[in-house]
Amino acid sequence: MPHLPEHLLAGYRNFMNGRYLTESGRYRELAREGQAPETMIVACCDSRSAPEAIFDAGPGELFVLRNVGNLVPPYEPDGEFHSTSAALEFAVQSLKVKNIVVMGHGRCGGIRAALDPNSAPLSPGDFIGKWMSLIAPAAETVSASTFMTATERQTALERISIRYSLANLRTFPCVSILEGKGRLSLHGAWFDISTGELWVMNKETGDFERPVLE
Repeated sequence: MPHLPEHLLAGYRNFMNGRYLTESGRYRELAREGQAPETMIVACCDSRSAPEAIFDAGPGELFVLRNVGNLVPPYEPDGEFHSTSAALEFAVQSLKVKNIVVMGHGRCGGIRAALDPNSAPLSPGDFIGKWMSLIAPAAETVSASTFMTATERQTALERISIRYSLANLRTFPCVSILEGKGRLSLHGAWFDISTGELWVMNKETGDFERPVLE
C-alpha cells in the first residue's frame, strides 16, 4: 500500500516534470533567499476556491491562510492558541506584506452552517459551530429576512462575513498602525465557483463589483 494516495503521487510526478522543471530556478532562489510575498490572502479551506489557481500565482507570490469561512477573529492576546492570528502576525510583522485580501466564495459550507441554527454538530467539540459564531449576529439578521431566497441569504452572508473579517483585521494594532501609515492595504473579494467570476469590494461603498479586465 503506498504511503500517499496514488493520485497525489501522480500529481507530484506531473509537477516535477512540468511546472518545477520550468521554474526550478525560481524555487532554488526562494530556498536560498527566503520568501518575500507582497500579498497575503485569507481564504476558505474549500477545495474549489484555491487562491493560487484563481490568481494564477507562481511560487513565492502569495502568503495564503485558509480556514473555514475565511474568517479573521478579533485581536485577543489571551494566551490561547490562535492559528489565524499567528499567521497574520507573521505575514505583517516578519514578511511585511503590503496587501491583505480577504476572499470569500459562493456555496460556502461554513456560511451555510452559520445560517442554519438547527444544524447538528459534526462532533462533540462542535469546532465549526464555535468558529462560525464569530459572525452569529450577522447570520441571525440575514436568516430573519423573509424577502430573500435561501441562495440570496447565503450570498449576502458570504459577503458580509468578508466585511466582518476586514473589521476584525483592524483590531490588530500591527494592522491598523501600518494601514494608517499607508504601508498596508486591506481588500475584500468574493469568488463565484460556478461562473469563475471574481467580485471585488469597493473600499468606499462596501459594494462588491466586477473588475474591468482588459
